[in-house]
Amino acid sequence: MTTEKDFYVHPTAVVDEGCVIGKGTKVWHFSHIMPNSKIGENCNIGQNVVISPEVVLGKNVKVQNNVSIYTGVTCEDDVFLGPSMVFTNVTNPRSAVNRKNQYAKTIVKRGATIGANATVVCGHDIGEFAFIGAGAVVTKNIPAYALVMGNPARQNGWMSEFGHKLNFKEGVAICPESKERYRLQDGVVYKIQP
Repeated sequence: MTTEKDFYVHPTAVVDEGCVIGKGTKVWHFSHIMPNSKIGENCNIGQNVVISPEVVLGKNVKVQNNVSIYTGVTCEDDVFLGPSMVFTNVTNPRSAVNRKNQYAKTIVKRGATIGANATVVCGHDIGEFAFIGAGAVVTKNIPAYALVMGNPARQNGWMSEFGHKLNFKEGVAICPESKERYRLQDGVVYKIQP
């Protein structure tokens, strides 16, 4: 663990031995960072968050209040996890059956957003800059830039890196905020480099 002056931990939060927390990160009220988890630089961990053992968070990850991130989850840089969203780590949990050796992996790629109260069923990856709507239940892999909503989550369009719905005309869309251009080709979206 780095020195206390490199990051902030609220006095009510618990950080277990063996964690690595990056410079500039803030851990707020009543959160618990469990052993061997790795949190990158400049992250914000809201209050009442649980980060289970061996979870990995990249740089600038924003974790809102009441989020549970279970073993098997990796979030790349610039991921946003909305209030009260949750990841699972076992597909068929039973109280009386120990399945700790069956944790499924989930990767949330760079820049993705997961909305408030959404659930990501383990073993399903979220693509770069994908946008999971509030309350959605993710039961399959989500492609880069996809906008998904509902239970089960279904695709409802494409999003820009700035979080705006893209309207494609002749296979090209322009983000209204950044003015960046995107191409939709064969069901895949990618940013057009200037």
